[in-house]
Amino acid sequence: MQVRHNIHPDHAKQFDTAGLRKEFLIEKLFLADDISLTYSHIDRIIVGGVMPVAQTVVLSPELGKQVGVSYLLERRELGLINVGGAGVVTVAGQAYAIGNQEALYIGMGNPDVSFASVDAAQPAKFYLNCAPAHTTYPTRKVTQAEAKPVTLGDNATGNRRTINKYLVPDVLPTCQLVMGLTRLEEGNMWNSMPCHTHERRMEVYFYFDMTENDTVFHFMGEPQETRHLLVHNEQAVLSPSWSIHCGVGTRRYTFIWGMVGENQVFDDMDHIAIRDLR
Repeated sequence: MQVRHNIHPDHAKQFDTAGLRKEFLIEKLFLADDISLTYSHIDRIIVGGVMPVAQTVVLSPELGKQVGVSYLLERRELGLINVGGAGVVTVAGQAYAIGNQEALYIGMGNPDVSFASVDAAQPAKFYLNCAPAHTTYPTRKVTQAEAKPVTLGDNATGNRRTINKYLVPDVLPTCQLVMGLTRLEEGNMWNSMPCHTHERRMEVYFYFDMTENDTVFHFMGEPQETRHLLVHNEQAVLSPSWSIHCGVGTRRYTFIWGMVGENQVFDDMDHIAIRDLR
């Protein structure tokens, strides 16, 4: 499990490209028959990926010991969205079939969690966010049909997109974790513009559905001190509460957003006018 520390905005201003990438970009999330996790001190979120291919991958008790508990979900909740082939997640002996772009919420207090693919030739890729929790809510699968969709933007401004809210209070209860998936329409490249911050919660952006020759310019930093990261397919960006988070790609793409903090109101954000960006 990698560890990333919280960064003050005054400190972030001093980073060069390599420094920004080291602190905020997660470059490799999926390893065959393994779990890849990054622990961030920003709201203590854990971001990771699981890609079972030839064997079942188990959420080992050793991962819990790395955060000071006997198993990872002893005092944590977990949300995942599958961005690969069909898979199965087994929680406390109950198997959940999770197809492409379907989600699963796993409540606090589940020591036995494992991941498998239906077809090794098309392995599942479970992208996950894991957050501290204070109580247990039921484990539940959320399909695309059960998610709450909102279509925003316009072709004229290049940001026509559908926001699919999977793990939000309107769909199911969680302690603090919220997650969703945003898909840009063909010919549109901008996300979350005009941009915003939200002091009440941090956010992680995971970009996927791109070819190896495409990229996203992810903009971050304080509104008057912006920076950018070049993000490629199946990479994620940690976004502190003080940072904007928006991007533009070389062509359309899809991304998963996950937020951790005491505020779960989706539209509670501090909007930044484009003319005020620097």
